Amino acid sequence: MLGQSAAFSGPAMQLGTQFYAGAKLCFDQLNAKGGVGGRPIEIRQLDDGYEPERCKANTEKLIKDEVFALFGYIGTPTSLAALPLAASAKVPFFAPFTGAMGLREPFRREAFHLRASYDDETALIVRQLTHLSQDRIAVFHQNDAYGQAGLSGVTKALAAQQLKPLAVATVERNSSDVKDAVATLAKSGAQAIVQIGAYQACAAFIRQARAAGYGGKFYNVSFVGTQALADELGKDGAGVVVSQVMPSPYSAARPITREFVAAARQVGGNVQANYSSMEGYLAAKVFAEGLRRAARPSREGLIAALEGINEDFGGYRVNFGAGQHVASRFVELSMLTGDGRVRT
Repeated sequence: MLGQSAAFSGPAMQLGTQFYAGAKLCFDQLNAKGGVGGRPIEIRQLDDGYEPERCKANTEKLIKDEVFALFGYIGTPTSLAALPLAASAKVPFFAPFTGAMGLREPFRREAFHLRASYDDETALIVRQLTHLSQDRIAVFHQNDAYGQAGLSGVTKALAAQQLKPLAVATVERNSSDVKDAVATLAKSGAQAIVQIGAYQACAAFIRQARAAGYGGKFYNVSFVGTQALADELGKDGAGVVVSQVMPSPYSAARPITREFVAAARQVGGNVQANYSSMEGYLAAKVFAEGLRRAARPSREGLIAALEGINEDFGGYRVNFGAGQHVASRFVELSMLTGDGRVRT
């Protein structure tokens, strides 16, 4: 039994719901074939509403109830509340849906990261913008550890080119009250605004900034929830850019995408094929491979087995090792269209 504390309610619920759906799809496939080593894999879900204190309480409960590992936590502030508990109890903490450096440094043996970091994502965004001769870059970010992680990434990437953010404004977690942020940034002269937030707040900011006359570009990091953002914005999403750390679920170029989309179709549309569910599916697939390789079904055996994975999962390279628990630095850019689709 795995334990997952995630947002299954509130303004970030689509992230938890979709990640879980993708992971369950993969585990259900395995369980239908007898599981791993004759053992089924199941996820026990607890809702934290994307709030750190609720996540901490959930994690304490899951550890007390002796789940085998913690899996697929959603978000930076919540994961930061949970990881010290996992490390203290020596419970594996696998594939948190966050790219914050604060979860990667200092190194903790229990934590395994499937995705690239926010530093990797923001570095690509800044490179793209400056390549297009756009160096007046502002930042709209969530006022918490997630937002600070993204802002730090943008600031580092700009500093490497002797630049600084032109202007900065914030929104509170689980809020879409962006009026003050729009007033600060829409008239700042920024050619582009990098957004470090969840989908509802970012969508509200884009709409209100455009209504206030802002004509520049909007760039988001992957945690925004790409399909959720596209659904929120509808036709207003045209031209919004999102960095991605997973293979595109909309392109059949990679075998993992073909496998995932086929699996989603088999369950009759109960799983939407998008970046968040793709991440859940891949996380489950890699976790199961670690479990399969473990010499014994123990937490220590799982950690040792995961450290031995250096493998291509259908076009997504996972490279773990002793002292190296970040699987990938893969990042690419995508763009929303005006009809709710995502182009890569």
